[in-house]
Amino acid sequence: EPTVRTELMEQIPPIAIFLQESRPKFPTAFFEYLMPIVVRYLTDVNNQVRKAGQEALLILLEQDLVAQSDIENKVCPILLDLSAPDSDDEYKVEAVNIICKMASMLSRSTVEHMLLPRFCELCSDGKLFQVRKICAANFGDICNAVGQEATERLLIPKFFELCSDSVWGMRKACAECFMAVSYTTSPEVRRSKLSPLFISLISDTCRWVRQAAFQSLGPFISTFANPSSAGLYIREDGTLSIRPSMQDVNSNSCQPSNNITLMSSSTN
Repeated sequence: EPTVRTELMEQIPPIAIFLQESRPKFPTAFFEYLMPIVVRYLTDVNNQVRKAGQEALLILLEQDLVAQSDIENKVCPILLDLSAPDSDDEYKVEAVNIICKMASMLSRSTVEHMLLPRFCELCSDGKLFQVRKICAANFGDICNAVGQEATERLLIPKFFELCSDSVWGMRKACAECFMAVSYTTSPEVRRSKLSPLFISLISDTCRWVRQAAFQSLGPFISTFANPSSAGLYIREDGTLSIRPSMQDVNSNSCQPSNNITLMSSSTN
């Protein structure tokens, strides 16, 4: 019964945490018994079971309970199979969604060598616009996961493609994550490539795209600032923040703090 498998998946994370805390007594139980179930349920015929399996996997990754060998030898291969060009549409959409969500939880080398090539392929998926939209919505997170070199070499060309996609929702998603993408690149790429691209979005024929671009204008401009003089920095949670100056810190006045936080578009 699918409901039984779904309920089972919901119990996997707390059982895994218990096994981790009691590891001397159960050194291999999680890897031998639970991890294979999670991987198997990612391809279950029932979509509710698959969804529960995906949520369980993300919790396990977030809690750092999955071994690097299992990630590379069990999890990534199954996601690559599910997101292959000839894969079922529903499975492909789910696979690209979980690839994007788990990218920030994996090591940079794992993402770059195992998942990034497939992500770049999916950005150009001509069959399903839903796949391209997921890629566009999570583009900033992928850039942050792989770093500047891979972003400029592999991802920026794909970002250009998505910014000129015929579906306006794709262009809107790109405008919303523009600051996160810009923050990962060098000042020269920002100036010579991303600035003209942003102007095209802010001049888009669709007003929803223009509106999203205008909302990202301030955060995008902030990426040009020198952090040492402007005090701008990106927190781990993806928010753009401004450190108060020493003058503000040393001031004894009762004026409100000049600290402000601007939500990054990548965190929606």
